[in-house]
Amino acid sequence: MTPRKPKKAPRKASKKRAGQEPATAESARYYYKGNRHKQLRAFVATVKLGTLSRAAESLYLSQPTISLQLQALERELGATLLERRRRRINLTDAGEALYELARPLVEGWENLDRDFQAKAKGLQAGRLVVAAGTSTIQYLLPELVRRYRQRYPAVQLQLANVTGKDGLAMLREDKADFAVGSMLDVPNDIAWAPVRHYDPMLIAPLDHPLAQKSSITLQDLSPYGLILPPQRLSTYRLVDLVFQQQQVPYHVAIEVGGWDVIKEYVAMGMGISIVTGICITEVDRARLAVHNMKQYFPQRSYGVVMRKGKFLSAEARAFIDLIRPGLLSRDYDEPGHSGR
Repeated sequence: MTPRKPKKAPRKASKKRAGQEPATAESARYYYKGNRHKQLRAFVATVKLGTLSRAAESLYLSQPTISLQLQALERELGATLLERRRRRINLTDAGEALYELARPLVEGWENLDRDFQAKAKGLQAGRLVVAAGTSTIQYLLPELVRRYRQRYPAVQLQLANVTGKDGLAMLREDKADFAVGSMLDVPNDIAWAPVRHYDPMLIAPLDHPLAQKSSITLQDLSPYGLILPPQRLSTYRLVDLVFQQQQVPYHVAIEVGGWDVIKEYVAMGMGISIVTGICITEVDRARLAVHNMKQYFPQRSYGVVMRKGKFLSAEARAFIDLIRPGLLSRDYDEPGHSGR
Protein backbone atom coordinates (compact mmCIF):
# COMPACT_ATOMS: atom_id res chain seq x y z
CA MET A 1 0.00 0.00 0.00
CA THR A 2 1.44 3.32 -1.08
CA PRO A 3 1.98 5.65 1.85
CA ARG A 4 0.10 8.94 1.68
CA LYS A 5 2.10 12.07 1.15
CA PRO A 6 1.95 14.41 4.12
CA LYS A 7 -0.28 17.42 3.60
CA LYS A 8 1.53 20.62 2.90
CA ALA A 9 1.20 23.31 5.48
CA PRO A 10 -0.87 26.25 4.29
CA ARG A 11 1.22 29.01 2.80
CA LYS A 12 1.70 32.08 4.86
CA ALA A 13 0.65 35.36 3.34
CA SER A 14 3.60 36.67 1.37
CA LYS A 15 5.02 40.02 2.22
CA LYS A 16 3.89 42.94 0.11
CA ARG A 17 6.18 43.54 -2.79
CA ALA A 18 7.72 46.91 -3.35
CA GLY A 19 5.23 49.18 -5.06
CA GLN A 20 2.26 46.83 -4.40
CA GLU A 21 -0.86 48.44 -2.94
CA PRO A 22 -1.62 47.53 0.70
CA ALA A 23 -4.40 45.10 1.44
CA THR A 24 -6.62 47.02 3.87
CA ALA A 25 -8.23 50.44 3.64
CA GLU A 26 -6.55 51.55 6.86
CA SER A 27 -3.08 50.56 5.69
CA ALA A 28 -3.82 52.07 2.27
CA ARG A 29 -4.50 55.44 3.89
CA TYR A 30 -1.09 55.56 5.56
CA TYR A 31 0.63 54.10 2.50
CA TYR A 32 -0.87 56.83 0.33
CA LYS A 33 0.18 59.62 2.72
CA GLY A 34 3.69 58.27 2.99
CA ASN A 35 4.07 58.10 -0.77
CA ARG A 36 2.60 61.56 -1.27
CA HIS A 37 5.19 63.06 1.08
CA LYS A 38 7.98 61.30 -0.83
CA GLN A 39 6.55 62.49 -4.14
CA LEU A 40 6.31 66.10 -2.98
CA ARG A 41 9.79 65.97 -1.52
CA ALA A 42 11.14 64.71 -4.86
CA PHE A 43 9.15 67.38 -6.72
CA VAL A 44 10.42 70.26 -4.55
CA ALA A 45 14.02 69.05 -4.70
CA THR A 46 13.87 68.75 -8.49
CA VAL A 47 12.50 72.28 -8.91
CA LYS A 48 15.00 73.79 -6.46
CA LEU A 49 18.04 72.05 -7.94
CA GLY A 50 16.97 72.09 -11.58
CA THR A 51 17.76 68.50 -12.60
CA LEU A 52 16.70 64.98 -11.68
CA SER A 53 20.28 63.92 -11.02
CA ARG A 54 20.89 66.71 -8.49
CA ALA A 55 17.58 66.02 -6.77
CA ALA A 56 18.41 62.32 -6.56
CA GLU A 57 21.83 63.09 -5.11
CA SER A 58 20.40 65.44 -2.49
CA LEU A 59 17.81 62.87 -1.36
CA TYR A 60 20.19 59.89 -1.55
CA LEU A 61 18.00 58.17 -4.12
CA SER A 62 18.51 56.93 -7.66
CA GLN A 63 17.51 59.05 -10.61
CA PRO A 64 14.95 56.47 -11.84
CA THR A 65 13.31 56.52 -8.39
CA ILE A 66 12.91 60.31 -8.55
CA SER A 67 11.50 60.04 -12.06
CA LEU A 68 8.97 57.41 -10.98
CA GLN A 69 7.86 59.50 -8.01
CA LEU A 70 7.31 62.53 -10.23
CA GLN A 71 5.37 60.49 -12.77
CA ALA A 72 3.18 59.06 -10.02
CA LEU A 73 2.53 62.54 -8.63
CA GLU A 74 1.49 63.87 -12.04
CA ARG A 75 -0.71 60.83 -12.62
CA GLU A 76 -2.47 61.12 -9.26
CA LEU A 77 -3.02 64.88 -9.61
CA GLY A 78 -4.06 64.60 -13.24
CA ALA A 79 -1.77 67.43 -14.35
CA THR A 80 1.57 67.94 -16.05
CA LEU A 81 3.86 69.61 -13.53
CA LEU A 82 7.23 69.61 -15.23
CA GLU A 83 8.50 70.08 -18.75
CA ARG A 84 11.78 68.30 -19.43
CA ARG A 85 13.94 70.24 -21.87
CA ARG A 86 17.35 68.74 -22.44
CA ARG A 87 18.91 68.58 -18.99
CA ARG A 88 16.86 71.33 -17.39
CA ILE A 89 13.46 71.12 -15.73
CA ASN A 90 10.85 73.85 -16.29
CA LEU A 91 7.63 74.30 -14.33
CA THR A 92 4.23 74.40 -16.00
CA ASP A 93 1.52 76.68 -14.62
CA ALA A 94 0.16 73.75 -12.62
CA GLY A 95 3.68 73.04 -11.38
CA GLU A 96 4.09 76.66 -10.25
CA ALA A 97 0.87 76.42 -8.25
CA LEU A 98 1.86 73.13 -6.63
CA TYR A 99 5.38 74.33 -5.87
CA GLU A 100 4.06 77.38 -4.02
CA LEU A 101 1.91 75.07 -1.87
CA ALA A 102 4.33 72.18 -1.48
CA ARG A 103 7.59 73.93 -0.69
CA PRO A 104 6.64 75.32 2.75
CA LEU A 105 5.08 71.95 3.64
CA VAL A 106 8.19 70.00 2.69
CA GLU A 107 10.54 72.48 4.35
CA GLY A 108 8.35 72.57 7.44
CA TRP A 109 8.50 68.79 7.69
CA GLU A 110 12.27 68.74 7.25
CA ASN A 111 12.74 71.45 9.89
CA LEU A 112 10.18 70.01 12.29
CA ASP A 113 12.65 68.63 14.83
CA ARG A 114 14.69 71.82 14.93
CA ASP A 115 11.66 74.08 15.15
CA PHE A 116 10.09 71.93 17.83
CA GLN A 117 13.23 72.13 19.94
CA ALA A 118 13.31 75.90 19.47
CA LYS A 119 9.66 76.21 20.51
CA ALA A 120 10.02 73.85 23.45
CA LYS A 121 13.12 75.59 24.73
CA GLY A 122 11.94 79.12 24.02
CA LEU A 123 14.53 79.74 21.32
CA GLN A 124 17.32 78.50 23.54
CA ALA A 125 18.92 76.74 20.58
CA GLY A 126 19.01 77.00 16.81
CA ARG A 127 20.78 78.85 14.03
CA LEU A 128 19.94 81.95 12.01
CA VAL A 129 21.65 83.21 8.84
CA VAL A 130 20.93 86.78 7.73
CA ALA A 131 22.35 88.12 4.46
CA ALA A 132 23.11 91.85 4.32
CA GLY A 133 25.44 94.39 2.76
CA THR A 134 28.21 96.20 4.58
CA SER A 135 26.23 99.41 5.22
CA THR A 136 23.26 97.46 6.55
CA ILE A 137 25.46 95.40 8.88
CA GLN A 138 27.36 98.46 10.05
CA TYR A 139 24.57 101.03 10.48
CA LEU A 140 21.16 99.34 10.60
CA LEU A 141 21.65 95.97 12.27
CA PRO A 142 23.86 96.60 15.35
CA GLU A 143 21.03 97.62 17.68
CA LEU A 144 18.78 94.84 16.37
CA VAL A 145 21.53 92.27 16.82
CA ARG A 146 22.21 93.51 20.35
CA ARG A 147 18.53 93.13 21.31
CA TYR A 148 18.28 89.73 19.64
CA ARG A 149 21.36 88.45 21.44
CA GLN A 150 19.98 89.65 24.76
CA ARG A 151 16.73 87.77 24.24
CA TYR A 152 18.08 84.64 22.56
CA PRO A 153 21.73 84.20 23.58
CA ALA A 154 21.84 80.50 22.63
CA VAL A 155 20.88 81.07 18.98
CA GLN A 156 23.89 80.89 16.66
CA LEU A 157 23.62 84.05 14.53
CA GLN A 158 25.52 84.48 11.27
CA LEU A 159 25.57 87.76 9.36
CA ALA A 160 26.63 87.00 5.78
CA ASN A 161 28.22 90.12 4.27
CA VAL A 162 26.95 89.98 0.68
CA THR A 163 25.25 92.40 -1.70
CA GLY A 164 23.04 92.27 -4.78
CA LYS A 165 23.04 89.06 -6.78
CA ASP A 166 25.12 87.19 -4.19
CA GLY A 167 22.50 87.86 -1.53
CA LEU A 168 19.67 86.73 -3.81
CA ALA A 169 21.62 83.59 -4.67
CA MET A 170 21.93 82.74 -0.97
CA LEU A 171 18.16 83.12 -0.55
CA ARG A 172 17.38 80.97 -3.57
CA GLU A 173 19.79 78.26 -2.46
CA ASP A 174 18.44 78.32 1.11
CA LYS A 175 21.82 79.36 2.46
CA ALA A 176 20.21 82.31 4.27
CA ASP A 177 16.91 82.53 6.15
CA PHE A 178 16.28 86.04 4.86
CA ALA A 179 18.14 89.20 3.88
CA VAL A 180 18.01 92.79 5.07
CA GLY A 181 18.80 95.56 2.63
CA SER A 182 17.69 97.95 -0.10
CA MET A 183 16.27 96.91 -3.47
CA LEU A 184 15.58 98.79 -6.70
CA ASP A 185 14.34 95.87 -8.80
CA VAL A 186 12.42 93.06 -7.07
CA PRO A 187 12.43 89.71 -8.97
CA ASN A 188 9.17 87.77 -9.26
CA ASP A 189 10.32 85.04 -6.90
CA ILE A 190 11.42 87.48 -4.17
CA ALA A 191 9.29 89.28 -1.57
CA TRP A 192 10.48 92.58 -0.11
CA ALA A 193 8.91 94.60 2.72
CA PRO A 194 10.59 98.01 3.33
CA VAL A 195 10.67 99.08 6.97
CA ARG A 196 13.19 101.97 7.22
CA HIS A 197 13.56 104.97 4.90
CA TYR A 198 16.54 107.31 4.52
CA ASP A 199 17.03 110.56 2.59
CA PRO A 200 19.85 111.02 0.04
CA MET A 201 22.62 113.31 1.29
CA LEU A 202 25.29 115.33 -0.45
CA ILE A 203 28.56 115.31 1.47
CA ALA A 204 31.46 117.66 0.76
CA PRO A 205 34.58 118.89 2.57
CA LEU A 206 33.96 121.76 5.00
CA ASP A 207 36.01 124.14 2.82
CA HIS A 208 34.29 123.13 -0.42
CA PRO A 209 32.46 125.86 -2.47
CA LEU A 210 29.19 123.95 -1.99
CA ALA A 211 29.59 123.77 1.79
CA GLN A 212 28.29 127.30 2.41
CA LYS A 213 25.41 127.21 -0.04
CA SER A 214 21.99 127.03 1.59
CA SER A 215 20.27 125.69 -1.50
CA ILE A 216 21.98 123.29 -3.90
CA THR A 217 20.70 122.26 -7.31
CA LEU A 218 21.66 119.29 -9.42
CA GLN A 219 23.46 121.65 -11.83
CA ASP A 220 25.63 122.85 -8.93
CA LEU A 221 27.15 119.37 -8.66
CA SER A 222 28.09 119.13 -12.33
CA PRO A 223 31.60 120.75 -12.16
CA TYR A 224 32.83 118.57 -9.30
CA GLY A 225 34.05 114.98 -9.40
CA LEU A 226 31.84 112.45 -7.62
CA ILE A 227 33.06 109.64 -5.41
CA LEU A 228 30.63 106.73 -5.80
CA PRO A 229 30.40 103.01 -5.05
CA PRO A 230 31.18 100.62 -7.97
CA GLN A 231 28.82 100.61 -10.95
CA ARG A 232 27.45 97.16 -10.09
CA LEU A 233 25.88 98.54 -6.90
CA SER A 234 22.45 100.19 -6.78
CA THR A 235 23.68 103.57 -5.48
CA TYR A 236 25.75 104.23 -8.59
CA ARG A 237 22.86 103.18 -10.84
CA LEU A 238 20.44 105.43 -8.99
CA VAL A 239 22.70 108.51 -9.16
CA ASP A 240 23.37 107.91 -12.84
CA LEU A 241 19.64 107.54 -13.54
CA VAL A 242 18.79 110.88 -11.92
CA PHE A 243 21.48 112.81 -13.79
CA GLN A 244 20.47 111.19 -17.09
CA GLN A 245 16.78 111.94 -16.57
CA GLN A 246 17.51 115.58 -15.74
CA GLN A 247 20.02 115.78 -18.61
CA VAL A 248 22.68 117.21 -16.31
CA PRO A 249 26.30 116.27 -17.12
CA TYR A 250 28.43 114.77 -14.37
CA HIS A 251 31.63 112.81 -13.96
CA VAL A 252 32.86 110.23 -11.48
CA ALA A 253 36.30 110.92 -10.06
CA ILE A 254 36.66 107.78 -7.94
CA GLU A 255 34.80 104.47 -7.65
CA VAL A 256 35.30 102.82 -4.29
CA GLY A 257 33.30 100.49 -2.08
CA GLY A 258 32.17 101.22 1.47
CA TRP A 259 30.49 104.30 2.91
CA ASP A 260 33.25 104.81 5.47
CA VAL A 261 35.91 104.89 2.74
CA ILE A 262 33.85 107.31 0.65
CA LYS A 263 33.33 109.64 3.63
CA GLU A 264 37.05 109.56 4.40
CA TYR A 265 38.01 110.42 0.81
CA VAL A 266 35.49 113.27 0.77
CA ALA A 267 36.85 114.63 4.06
CA MET A 268 40.35 114.58 2.49
CA GLY A 269 39.13 116.79 -0.35
CA MET A 270 39.21 114.20 -3.13
CA GLY A 271 35.64 114.88 -4.29
CA ILE A 272 31.99 115.04 -3.27
CA SER A 273 29.46 112.25 -2.99
CA ILE A 274 25.78 111.36 -2.80
CA VAL A 275 25.26 108.91 0.06
CA THR A 276 22.29 107.41 1.86
CA GLY A 277 21.37 109.03 5.17
CA ILE A 278 21.76 105.66 6.91
CA CYS A 279 25.53 106.20 7.05
CA ILE A 280 25.60 109.79 8.37
CA THR A 281 26.59 110.02 12.04
CA GLU A 282 27.04 112.96 14.41
CA VAL A 283 30.80 112.68 13.92
CA ASP A 284 30.33 112.98 10.16
CA ARG A 285 28.25 116.15 10.56
CA ALA A 286 31.12 117.71 12.50
CA ARG A 287 33.74 117.07 9.81
CA LEU A 288 31.67 117.19 6.59
CA ALA A 289 29.20 119.54 4.96
CA VAL A 290 25.94 117.60 4.69
CA HIS A 291 22.96 118.69 2.55
CA ASN A 292 19.68 116.86 2.06
CA MET A 293 19.06 116.15 -1.65
CA LYS A 294 15.63 114.53 -1.46
CA GLN A 295 14.23 117.07 -3.94
CA TYR A 296 16.35 115.40 -6.63
CA PHE A 297 17.11 111.88 -5.49
CA PRO A 298 14.57 109.36 -4.12
CA GLN A 299 14.69 107.97 -0.61
CA ARG A 300 16.38 104.62 -0.09
CA SER A 301 14.28 102.04 1.70
CA TYR A 302 15.71 99.14 3.68
CA GLY A 303 13.69 96.11 4.62
CA VAL A 304 13.32 92.35 4.84
CA VAL A 305 14.02 90.34 1.68
CA MET A 306 13.08 86.69 1.31
CA ARG A 307 12.19 84.08 -1.24
CA LYS A 308 8.48 83.66 -1.84
CA GLY A 309 7.17 80.48 -0.27
CA LYS A 310 10.01 80.37 2.23
CA PHE A 311 9.14 78.58 5.47
CA LEU A 312 10.38 80.78 8.29
CA SER A 313 11.98 79.17 11.31
CA ALA A 314 11.13 80.36 14.79
CA GLU A 315 14.56 82.02 14.99
CA ALA A 316 13.90 83.99 11.79
CA ARG A 317 10.44 85.11 12.84
CA ALA A 318 11.78 86.36 16.18
CA PHE A 319 14.42 88.52 14.44
CA ILE A 320 11.96 89.95 11.91
CA ASP A 321 9.60 90.89 14.74
CA LEU A 322 12.41 93.00 16.20
CA ILE A 323 12.82 94.88 12.91
CA ARG A 324 9.19 95.89 12.99
CA PRO A 325 6.51 94.22 15.13
CA GLY A 326 3.69 92.82 13.03
CA LEU A 327 5.72 92.84 9.80
CA LEU A 328 4.99 89.19 9.09
CA SER A 329 1.23 89.51 9.43
CA ARG A 330 0.93 92.79 7.51
CA ASP A 331 3.43 92.46 4.69
CA TYR A 332 3.55 88.73 4.05
CA ASP A 333 0.94 86.05 3.56
CA GLU A 334 2.19 82.88 5.18
CA PRO A 335 3.22 80.40 3.91
CA GLY A 336 3.63 82.00 0.47
CA HIS A 337 4.77 85.60 0.82
CA SER A 338 3.51 88.11 -1.69
CA GLY A 339 5.58 91.19 -0.81
CA ARG A 340 4.61 94.78 -1.48
